[in-house]
Amino acid sequence: MAKELIKGNVAVAETAIRVGLWSYFGYPITPQTELLEHLSARMPELGRAFVQAESELGAINMVYGAACTGHRVMTSSSSPGVSLMMEGVSYIVGTDLPAVFVNVMRGGPGLGNIAPSQGDYNQVVHGGGHGEYRLIVLAPASVQEAVDMTGLAFDLAEKYRSVVCILMDGSLGQMMEPAELPPFAPMQGGQPDWALAGIPGRGKHVLTSINIDAPTQERFNLRQELKWQEIRKNEVRYKGYYLEDAEYIVVGFGTAGRISLSAVRTARERGVKVGLLRPITLAPFPENELEALVPQAKAFLVIEMNNGMMLDDVLKIVKGRKPVEFTGRMGGMVPYPDDLEDEIMALAAGRYTVEGSPRDRWLTRLTEKIGTGA
Repeated sequence: MAKELIKGNVAVAETAIRVGLWSYFGYPITPQTELLEHLSARMPELGRAFVQAESELGAINMVYGAACTGHRVMTSSSSPGVSLMMEGVSYIVGTDLPAVFVNVMRGGPGLGNIAPSQGDYNQVVHGGGHGEYRLIVLAPASVQEAVDMTGLAFDLAEKYRSVVCILMDGSLGQMMEPAELPPFAPMQGGQPDWALAGIPGRGKHVLTSINIDAPTQERFNLRQELKWQEIRKNEVRYKGYYLEDAEYIVVGFGTAGRISLSAVRTARERGVKVGLLRPITLAPFPENELEALVPQAKAFLVIEMNNGMMLDDVLKIVKGRKPVEFTGRMGGMVPYPDDLEDEIMALAAGRYTVEGSPRDRWLTRLTEKIGTGA
């Protein structure tokens, strides 16, 4: 199919429709509202369910109910709205149901602002709601990747009966780029055996997250952990750039990874052997792929639009064997390619160490650069 110029939020919404989204429940919040707005027009045209709920709390619990039918279901929100949904996400996971939610991140904490951020990394990658579970988290860096990840999200949700998060930021949600949308897929026929169908004579089905008996809950959690090991084994996705001869390796995801690529290319033109590892699945994280780069690297540079949340994951993998440095912007600020190039050149000039904390060194530099405003 031909490419079309399309906004990130709209591309995700239209792709979801084309891959079989049957029910959507959401609530407006910038910078993801265009996603909901597009679905509000298109879903009724196709005879599918669209509900603008009274709140994010209402929306996620409607998702919970609709997911019990086995049809493809989705919600979307932005950072503070996603926080309100986390209890419901835990209930959906606890009932072993497939669902997709999109988080178009904005600056925070609190009400914050509507600028792009990556400040929700810890929330979606390392938990979210209560209990012992993990989400599959996909982090596109372009509108085309957002299209591709939307179809993948539904496939993975159904394959593993899991909740999948498409983690974007306001920049990608609002960005317009050429992208090729998928053709309309045939709507799925029937329902899974586990779904609530309301069919006479089929037998009683109970879908619940209530396990009053602790041993029963432990066995359920064990099944979730074993399922996660299968996901770790089979579903890691990433992109590597110039890694074959890289002595210095940048690690960044989403928009930060995309901006980093520009800086990497410019630094290579200046003779620095630098490459980029851009995780696409933040959970499961490309641990083995990063581990394989440790022997060849002189140093790593983690770049994020937050205070170093993925940095902690990188440090756990590198384990002090090579220096790891960090640079980031917070609160909705976006790094410039020139600034990231300067960080790469400083790395190549020997500004790195295995001693101390890379976050502390970054905080010192950022304080000198912007001040605290106190």
